[in-house]
Amino acid sequence: MRIAQVAPLWEQVPPPAYGGTELVVSLLTEELVSRGHDVTLFASGDSKTSAKLESVHPRALRLDTTVKDPNIYDMLNMSRVYENADRFDIIHSHVGCVALPYTNLVKTPTVHTLHGIFTPDNEKLFTHVRTQPFISISNSQRDDSLGLNYVSTIYNGIDTSTYKFHPQPERPAYLAFLGRISPEKGAHLAIEIAKRSGWHLKMAGKVDAVDLEYFETQILPHLGDKQIEFLGEADHQQKSVLMGGAVATLFPITWKEPFGLVMIESMVTGTPVIAMNLGSVSEVIAHGKSGFLCRSVDECIDAIASAEKLDRFLCREHVLLNFTAKRMADGYEAVYQKIIGSAYSRNGQKRDLVMQ
Repeated sequence: MRIAQVAPLWEQVPPPAYGGTELVVSLLTEELVSRGHDVTLFASGDSKTSAKLESVHPRALRLDTTVKDPNIYDMLNMSRVYENADRFDIIHSHVGCVALPYTNLVKTPTVHTLHGIFTPDNEKLFTHVRTQPFISISNSQRDDSLGLNYVSTIYNGIDTSTYKFHPQPERPAYLAFLGRISPEKGAHLAIEIAKRSGWHLKMAGKVDAVDLEYFETQILPHLGDKQIEFLGEADHQQKSVLMGGAVATLFPITWKEPFGLVMIESMVTGTPVIAMNLGSVSEVIAHGKSGFLCRSVDECIDAIASAEKLDRFLCREHVLLNFTAKRMADGYEAVYQKIIGSAYSRNGQKRDLVMQ
């Protein structure tokens, strides 16, 4: 099968630190190559892959201060993908709205994995191409009111072999928070949970420019306190050690998270997750087994004592059974085959795909 994987250009693939979509694209690409597929990855030029790499810019856009208008590179990337559409049996887009205007202009089918959320603005574009095949990364992410042609829900997966299992938390004991330092990720709530419960908190994550004021006003004032430790942006190894050594990882989100890789990254190290029950959280965490679903800061605080008693092996097993890169690739392979088989009528004319 000739497959084009289209990644965002903002981060390299795989990301050196934070970058959930780019990590998923990398794991899927490498798994598909290992299965013998002919894969071309459209990504930043500093990406690392065993697939064929094509890029319109040598570096991840986030790292290049000379780039003043990143939208230009997105358009160049889409032009390259769709001008070469005949080279592929299927195009797999991970870039959301950027690809949507191009998909009906070529015969090669495109499948879209939705990594983000819907907004009043982007809903207009999604509904304009609603018959395109879409994949949700959780059932909670779906919005049936838009009438989109959802062909499957495929949960994100990780390479579990790259995460060390920690049968016991480190001492002295601590809680962990890892993720983008932003209001929707609930970094301020993690600090509140730690301070009110008296637990030491180790935090790691990147601060985007849009979240700088939030960081400076709601996070930075607490970092002079030895109880709250901020480690900056963590790479893969540092993430694994940070979460694996914790009694629990806090995931006090304030938005409807479409998936949340941090949850499975924590659980695979053996560390349970204490999370606000929003978005996909109830689909990812097995309540009382691999973590706890909470409705308030008070419930998160109460869950800490219970989290200490959970079987850390069962936390890891939950991920091994449900959220591996292999299982993710199995799901995508099945979707590719179904779409390719349905994309053309016998006379070769493209038709709408409506699959349940």
